[in-house]
Amino acid sequence: MANKTPLYQAHVDANARIVDFGGWDMPLNYGSQIDEHHAVRQDAGMFDVSHMTVVEVTGSEAKAYLQYLLANDVDKLQMAGKALYSGMLNEDAGVIDDLIVYYLTDTHYRVVVNASTRDKDLAWMENVAQQFDVSVAEKTDVAMIAVQGPKAIEKANSVMDGQQQALVADLKPFVAVQAGSWFVARTGYTGEDGYEIMVPDEQGIAVWNKLEAAGVKPAGLAARDTLRLEAGMNLYGHDMDETVSPLEANMGWTIAWEPAERDFVGRKALAAQKEAGIPRKLIGLVLEDKGIMREGQEVVANGDIVGVITSGTMSPTTGKSIAMARVARSVDAENVLVQVRKKQLSAKVVKPCFVRKGEALV
Repeated sequence: MANKTPLYQAHVDANARIVDFGGWDMPLNYGSQIDEHHAVRQDAGMFDVSHMTVVEVTGSEAKAYLQYLLANDVDKLQMAGKALYSGMLNEDAGVIDDLIVYYLTDTHYRVVVNASTRDKDLAWMENVAQQFDVSVAEKTDVAMIAVQGPKAIEKANSVMDGQQQALVADLKPFVAVQAGSWFVARTGYTGEDGYEIMVPDEQGIAVWNKLEAAGVKPAGLAARDTLRLEAGMNLYGHDMDETVSPLEANMGWTIAWEPAERDFVGRKALAAQKEAGIPRKLIGLVLEDKGIMREGQEVVANGDIVGVITSGTMSPTTGKSIAMARVARSVDAENVLVQVRKKQLSAKVVKPCFVRKGEALV
């Protein structure tokens, strides 16, 4: 039997189409993926992200542990609530997962990892923890709602009490605050402004219903995927995995090389790859011919297969087929061909960010 989030009954009551997603029964859509996508781009939408794995890292060596576990450096986090995006790597510099870590105190950090990678992530984190005076414990008593869109903050704030509103009033991007029983983070996965809100699991449906009454439209996994691809955000297991280094996945900015004396898992392999020359890169594509690019389709340049589509879709915002593709580093063409069924279709090479703040960039 699949896992169910604290919000599952709300999805059933809304006649959502439920699908299996990494072992969880999750809403694919509530009738129209396109309407849900546009709601987030133009107004406000919300996603049930309670299936993601929340891990509490506590102990006297919590900081030292995370400095060794992650490619980014949690020493950058000096203010309570500040968040950091990072890859968690294996010794070969492959990405075990991408995650967000929040600094709460010197001895307490909160880490949010993906849902489908839960078991291997927890096993890896616990294995590395053996070297440190630290505790790694999954937090399972929360519901998590992502409210995204140009009016997301306004509408989410309208369902908060006065004290909560005061606490989130000056919240900056990539910062979180404990507002009563809510943990409110100004983060997201759609390219829009908004919050990711953790609440006690027993409050989840009530908060979901309040947000819907305030005009926040429920949105499913399908809209979440088109939104994140338009924003050029990687999806684990597609645009990166344990066979791909951060340098090959447009995640070079998440590697903290300084201070040079900080060792972290995968550092030696990353440095060796950097010195030898990074073999592949992630590019954006916009299809110029009629069709839709999909994951797994081959990319061709000068008659040779040079890579593969890692994510592809029809973009509701731009009305064009967009994709991300991993190709040989040497590819510098302005146009390539994509093998779509039995045809090779022309695609323009662009930076892999197609929409920003609701505006099409391609």
